[in-house]
Amino acid sequence: MADDRICGVNAVAALFARRPDSVVRLFYSDDAKMAAGPFSAAMAQMHKPYRLLPDDELARAANTPHHGGICAIATEKPLGMMDFVRVPRMPIILVLDGVGNTHNLGAIARSAAFFGVGALLLHDMPLQAMPSDAAYRVAEGGLEYLEVYRTRNLRKALLALDPHYRTVAATLGADAVPVATLPRDRPVALVLGNEERGVGFEALETCRRRVRIPARGAVQSLNVAQAASVLLYELTKG
Repeated sequence: MADDRICGVNAVAALFARRPDSVVRLFYSDDAKMAAGPFSAAMAQMHKPYRLLPDDELARAANTPHHGGICAIATEKPLGMMDFVRVPRMPIILVLDGVGNTHNLGAIARSAAFFGVGALLLHDMPLQAMPSDAAYRVAEGGLEYLEVYRTRNLRKALLALDPHYRTVAATLGADAVPVATLPRDRPVALVLGNEERGVGFEALETCRRRVRIPARGAVQSLNVAQAASVLLYELTKG
């Protein structure tokens, strides 16, 4: 099992809040010494190593110069397969179908956690980004507050979700309705697709509804992470 490298104060704080026992080592810079204080104390209580490092050594330990002054090494967070019989039950589940950029994955997870989404389902295919050091960094702790599942058969997963959720695909298709018109009378499984090709054909055909964000300007598309934020705001607002 590989280790997770969690960088940045917010991401490390979420890691210690959600799964402190998984932390193996902690490194930080002189500039981040104050922020690292509570985490160092926790490491001391667990009898685990923590060290102040010069910037060049910290960059090597974190595998990136974009470490924000602190890096925790943790055992990898399990990424289980979704159970088609006992599906996750929550107001919104966000489904990603071929979102391949790890930074987009991290940004989507950050927005999902911000809007109180409980779970993220990833289509386990070559195009789909999975949680990584970069995704954790960009998520700013968001991935720690989501139940993350994967599935190799997205159609079956959506069919399993269908009795409990309104399955909805975000698309620019002519048959898509403005997201604001979507009824709010039941939980939603919202599917977002790859920026180039959109939601895959099978998932698009399996979803019962298709929604879009009405555009008012010359540019007719958004980055998928931006689109996720707009859609989740609309779906969660009072």
